[in-house]
Amino acid sequence: MEKMISELKGIRTAAIAGHVRPDGDCVGACMGLYLYLKENYPEIETDIYLEEPKESLLFLQGTQNIQTSYTEEKSYDVFFVLDTSVKNRMGVALKAFESAKKTICIDHHISNKGFADVNVIDPNASSASELLYTLLEKEKVTKPVAEALYTGIANDTGVFQYSCTSPKTMRIAAELMETGIAFSKIVDKSFYEKTYVQNQILGRCLMESIMVLDGQCIIGVIRRKDMDFYHVEPKDLDGIVQQLRVTKGVEVAMFLYEQKVQEFKVSLRSNGKVDVNEVASYFGGGGHVLAAGCTLQGSAYDVINNLLRGIEKQLVKSETE
Repeated sequence: MEKMISELKGIRTAAIAGHVRPDGDCVGACMGLYLYLKENYPEIETDIYLEEPKESLLFLQGTQNIQTSYTEEKSYDVFFVLDTSVKNRMGVALKAFESAKKTICIDHHISNKGFADVNVIDPNASSASELLYTLLEKEKVTKPVAEALYTGIANDTGVFQYSCTSPKTMRIAAELMETGIAFSKIVDKSFYEKTYVQNQILGRCLMESIMVLDGQCIIGVIRRKDMDFYHVEPKDLDGIVQQLRVTKGVEVAMFLYEQKVQEFKVSLRSNGKVDVNEVASYFGGGGHVLAAGCTLQGSAYDVINNLLRGIEKQLVKSETE
């Protein structure tokens, strides 16, 4: 698919969805496409399905139209799924995806094997938002669309500091800025700004974190009781693993939180020596070389020990090469 317009001929109904626990790139890409279709193709009835985004992303235009559940069963002419590497991570919209006449996946995860009718997958793209922009007609990208896409790119590149940031990423960001978006406010609002309790839970995790593998790996754990004490949800934990990653001397950061008894959601970040996608994929997860995740059963100690085997193996290998 060279341009989005080629997939919209004769379309009357469209749906858009992203992955469970949507992050900044997922929300930015989904809202960007939603606004693009609403503004340029008003004849297409378009719905968007996402779990409720974190509050810091609700400044994006159109977020009030997000549907958090699929109750009215509809068969769509086309279903777009963005920033989602495997089908079962769509959550609330999976049934709608499976009943659609045509499905299109737009994603940048290296672990994505292609599960839709049309798959546009580019692991070299910094984000789903960047990849989506290349499929849109530039002259039709309005300020609200640009605002959403810039938000997605800024979040997945760590405000243009992660290695996934390329010269192409910066050129696209510049083109989005030319629409007149308040880019500095977008970064503050969607990436840096935290509530008081978010700062508290971050501080708690940092204070109780541990260093292993001769200081090359740092681990942070948040248990369900901690989340209940601070009255936080998973969406309030964004940014913790990135803060762990920038600890001096660390090659890999591991952050896990308890979703339910004996079940942990794990986020992994690497500074280059370890392919965390390989580690996560072994346990049914995935992502990118430098950023990946998975969900594991067992105690926190079991989860940590299982993951450390793969991490240590790669660190040892890197030292002998």
